[in-house]
Order: sequence, then C-alpha cells, then structure tokens
Amino acid sequence: MTRGKSATAGGAAGAAGSTAGGTETSGSGDIVRTQQLLWDTGPRPSRGPKPGLTLDRIVEAAVRVADTEGLHALSMRRVATELGTGTMSLYRYLPGKGELLDLMLDRVQRPSENPADLGDGGWRSALEAMGRATLALYRRHPWLLQVNQSRPVLGPSALDGMEKVLSRIKSMGLTDPELISAVVAVDGYVVGAARTQLYAQEAEHRTGLTDAEFWQAQAPILEELMLSGRYPLLAGLSEDAFGTDFDHFEFGLQRLLDGLEVFVDRRREAAEGGGG
Repeated sequence: MTRGKSATAGGAAGAAGSTAGGTETSGSGDIVRTQQLLWDTGPRPSRGPKPGLTLDRIVEAAVRVADTEGLHALSMRRVATELGTGTMSLYRYLPGKGELLDLMLDRVQRPSENPADLGDGGWRSALEAMGRATLALYRRHPWLLQVNQSRPVLGPSALDGMEKVLSRIKSMGLTDPELISAVVAVDGYVVGAARTQLYAQEAEHRTGLTDAEFWQAQAPILEELMLSGRYPLLAGLSEDAFGTDFDHFEFGLQRLLDGLEVFVDRRREAAEGGGG
C-alpha cells in the first residue's frame, strides 16, 4: 500500500472505536515489531521456562482480563498472573503492553468465516450485517470503546474484514473514497450507539440506581413542569415516546442505509443518463 492508501484503509478498519477520549491508543508500541507479531514474520522466541506458553495464550489471557476486569486492569503482570507464570516470561514473546494491545484488537475483531453473516449478497444487507455485528462486538468487549483506534496497526483481522465488506459493497457503484466513507459512516453510527449503551450500564453500576429508579426520582418535578405549559411539545408526547420498547439503534441504522440507498440510486441514474 502507498502511504495514502494505508491511511485510508487504516481509518476505515479502525473507525470502530476510534475515540479520542480513549484510555489507550492503538499503535503505541513498536510498530514494526507489532506488524511482525501480527503477521508472524518476525523471530520466534526460544523455548521458555513454562511449557505450553505461547503468544496466542498470552493474547487470549489478556482479552479475558480486559473482558472481566476492564482495560484499566490490563498489565503485563496481571496477564502473567492469569497465566500462572512470571512477568518476565511474557517478554520472551512480545516487547510490552503496547504491542499486546494491538494483538488483542486483532484477535477480538477477527471476521466471521461464514459468508451468510454478511447478508444475502446485496450491499445494503452487507452494511446492515456489519453494523449489527459491530454492535455485538462492543457488547462482548466493551473495553474496545476505550481504545483510540484512529491509527491502527493493520493486522489480518482488519484487512480480512475490510476485504470481505468491500467485496459485497462494490456493487454500490461509488468511487473508492465514497465506498470507504460508507463503511466509516455506518461504523461511526454504531460506535455512538454502543457508547451510549455502555455509559448507561456504567451509570447504573456506579450509582446503584436502575434506569427506572433514576427517572422515577425526577418524576415529581418533571410532571409539574409538563403541566406548567412551558414545554407544550414535550408535554404532548405520547406515553411511549421514551419507552424502552422502541429500537432506536435499528431505526437509526435503517435510516442511514436509506440515505445511502437514495445516493446510490441517484448515482446510477446519472450514470445511465450520461451513457444514453
């Protein structure tokens, strides 16, 4: 890849979770060594003192720690404890936490091998499936939202995933930058939705109040305000306006795809008109 193409691919592949407010940053380790580890092109470690210890086991243990205890708990020492080995044993396989984080990102974002998981073959179903799969990924690994992936070190999972998606959406008939932008748009929407859900869960955990209890505490003054005439539009909303039964994520995803579909149709009509 040229530098420009690498930056574009990186922006698309790393768009999910590219939050500037993250507590960790992808690519913060030795980039060349990280690439070697991701693509298995570098020197292999000599046999360590603990039989059965491998780079794969280290990465899997690190993911378990992040999943169960949060990204703040991740350290080389904590991962070593998870594996029942000494911290220095881990350094035989990788330089440190920065490189480990990039290996973790690649591991959890590995794309499905089942073609059906990207929809029925059309571009819309592919982007729709990608959006839902990405939301599910963040629910399984909420620590991903704390990693700034605006400059990811591109490994097999990132490139395999982008290749699969592009193969399904090429039929949109857009320019290459527009295709990448379509992926980034869907991904960015999902990140926002996932972050909102995560923040709601964290708020309940930290305050000890359920969502229902939180709003019930505000009910008396809010009811007075709605009766005051100061907010007629809000007061006129139906009882289910803020209900939990409405799927806001799915509604937003479909409207985003509707917009892309209008754009694709217009582009196709313009091309057919120009060719006539």
